[in-house]
Amino acid sequence: MGRLPYDKSQLFSNRALRSSLRSLRQRRRCLATVNGPPASFSPEVSSRIPPYPKLLRNLQEVRRILSPSRALTLGEKILYSHLDNPEESLLTDTRNGASIRGVANLKLKPDRVAMQDASAQMALLQFMSCGLPSTAVPASIHCDHMIVGERGADIDLPQSIQGNKEVFDFLESAAKKYGIEFWPPGAGIIHQTVLENYSAPGLMMLGTDSHTPNAGGLGAIAIGVGGADAVDALVDAPWELKAPKMLGVRLEGKLSGWASPKDIILNLAGQLTVRGGTGYIIEYFGPGVESLSCTGMATVCNMGAEVGATTSLFPFSSGHIPYLEATHRDAIAMEATAIADSPDRRNLLKADNGAEYDRVITLDLSALEPHINGPFTPDLSTPISSFPDVVKTNSWPETFDAGLIGSCTNSSYQDMTRAENLVKQASAAGLQPKANFYITPGSEQIRATLESSKTLDTFTSAGGTVLANACGPCIGQWNRVDGPAKGTTNAIFSSYNRNFRGRNDGNPSTMNFLASPELVTAFSYAGRTTFNPLTDTLETPSGTAFRFEPPQGQDLPSHGFSEGNPTFLPPPAVPTPSHPINIDPSSDRLAALEPFPAFPDGDLTSLRVLVKVKGQCTTDTISAAGPWLKYKGHLPNIANNTLIGAINAETGETNRAYDLLDPNNKNNDDDDDAASAHGYGIPELAKKWKAQGREWLVVAEHNYGEGSAREHAALQPRWLGCRIVLAKSFARIHETNLKKQGVVPLTFVDEADYEGLKGCDEVSTVGLWDTLRNGGEGEVSLRVQRGDKDWTVKTRHSLSKDQAGFVLAGSALNLLAKKAGKSVST
Repeated sequence: MGRLPYDKSQLFSNRALRSSLRSLRQRRRCLATVNGPPASFSPEVSSRIPPYPKLLRNLQEVRRILSPSRALTLGEKILYSHLDNPEESLLTDTRNGASIRGVANLKLKPDRVAMQDASAQMALLQFMSCGLPSTAVPASIHCDHMIVGERGADIDLPQSIQGNKEVFDFLESAAKKYGIEFWPPGAGIIHQTVLENYSAPGLMMLGTDSHTPNAGGLGAIAIGVGGADAVDALVDAPWELKAPKMLGVRLEGKLSGWASPKDIILNLAGQLTVRGGTGYIIEYFGPGVESLSCTGMATVCNMGAEVGATTSLFPFSSGHIPYLEATHRDAIAMEATAIADSPDRRNLLKADNGAEYDRVITLDLSALEPHINGPFTPDLSTPISSFPDVVKTNSWPETFDAGLIGSCTNSSYQDMTRAENLVKQASAAGLQPKANFYITPGSEQIRATLESSKTLDTFTSAGGTVLANACGPCIGQWNRVDGPAKGTTNAIFSSYNRNFRGRNDGNPSTMNFLASPELVTAFSYAGRTTFNPLTDTLETPSGTAFRFEPPQGQDLPSHGFSEGNPTFLPPPAVPTPSHPINIDPSSDRLAALEPFPAFPDGDLTSLRVLVKVKGQCTTDTISAAGPWLKYKGHLPNIANNTLIGAINAETGETNRAYDLLDPNNKNNDDDDDAASAHGYGIPELAKKWKAQGREWLVVAEHNYGEGSAREHAALQPRWLGCRIVLAKSFARIHETNLKKQGVVPLTFVDEADYEGLKGCDEVSTVGLWDTLRNGGEGEVSLRVQRGDKDWTVKTRHSLSKDQAGFVLAGSALNLLAKKAGKSVST
């Protein structure tokens, strides 16, 4: 374990913090008289302040339970201060608290929930089933996922609003009924809006999106979850999490030149891989922290999702104060400053001196080189100096078609002004982008501020297209009308966070290379993947050689943020129990939920392997986005995309499964030649078996379900008859989502057993029934039969007592409803 070194010069300087706060307060008073926010803008801040007195009391109780002398990391302090019953969570099966990390099941009470529009539909449909008049904690809905990017915000936004009107009406009606803040389409991307309004040092929140950890840039524990997990918090039920291990990242030095906060996480992703952070909280510390802006820290935390981390966070620092001040949250800055001025044992907002980590990585920011990650995976990391050679070695395209900046990861004022600086340099030299150039502001506040500072004019004058304040191309909502034909190999550069095959434009041959907005902008002027803006030159129209100077920008606007369109602000979150919920019974977009059946009395028998999946199987693979997002509120309809991106390990085909059980096939049950059996699309065969009353399982490789916190990737298979997923390993969020929907995730004891399984193998469980009845205590194996051959596959499970209850009840929602004394119905 690594120990946080004691060095007074490198620890948080409370004196400097208070000085900075006084200075910012004085500046704020001066600015308000001339360029401050409009008088009409008065956000309700009191409900957005974390319950600091309660959390500090809880921290002292945790100290008592674990010993006052025990040093805790920042992540442990915030998590443990949100425990529903600290003694139960910290001392059960942990050798009296000696082995908490990776062992304890923490039952937590988050402070807030945030939901994006695609996942909010199912979360709210589940919450409605519980029959409560309002949410137990403050919550918000953000309409950002269902807006298509194509020609620009002025055209795209109205069309998307009209095309998704019934969904937006449903979400708004539910928000009014239950007292949820509703951010309408055009208001901004959930993570940028949360950073600007809700995130706060010491806060704990759940978000129905995998990049919720973006809020960790402002010192919050923010965790991406599925809708059923969000419902736990909304109904005031404890939310369960396996106690994470702690990965400390010590930052030294200071970024300079072309290096940006994005390069911190691009480099780290290359070191850790997409699985390396699974089961960890990534906690940043060290002298380099003080050199970063708040929005830069958010960028780093946002992409922690790409290494599988539970969440990422930074300690409260002097860089947080100006951002809180600029976003009208002076009260939070003042309370957090007072807490940060406390001794270690009463300080909630930084790690204790001497806190230990399970692993420590050190990054020297002064020596950090810009990186480019991809294609097809966010952890294939290459320094810019090596990238041209890697392009040629791998025969990747040497030209590219589009550069895209913005998204929830890199749409801050700092990001945009650094990109603007490069555009101004190139424009002054007479250059125009050679690739299509798209800009996505992260929020209406950012967009309006960029408009008032003429930054958007700089982009559009250079030929850039400003898209709506929404996710757009980042999540597959990109109508790429001027791109290459589907199936054609091509490259794009983006400042996004995720680049799985087919994710952005639906073309599995599009290679998306992730980089900072600065690099993407410079590359767009070259149009070549082999270009290095740090060293290479471009020829100007006059024939001279032009080379970019390192970009310059501003952390925050000198005259404050602009409010923008006031209709994009949420109305007060006041429950109106009499307000009707808008669901058209004939809708193909929204459908009330039917409860899943409870687990049968006894072990499962006669399951069949629907498909054995080869290689990477993300939540995009299991439940594709893009045009399918419109069915997020209609489970039967969206189930038609289940596993359509999966590769059949036996045949190498995508979205193909074979029914060896069909009596019309010339083969019978003991013939394993799939080629002569009737082939189906994977969801088609699942639907056929469901109609026959045949339940099934999926066999998969490592990190099954990586990517988005897409609850539908668990809901859809469950609705179609899936009972088990057997994999070499799971991504954290998806594994939890499966359990919440009553699907049992199992891993191989011996990974070589994967090779021996085939489609249509008959599988029965051994020990699962007893394990579920014993609250997760016990071992589970699978008996496999193929013709006259049978054998046993040993497995591991991670079912806790509560999760075993979910499976027995049929789903977590069934159990919640049962405890509330009512059946699940809408």
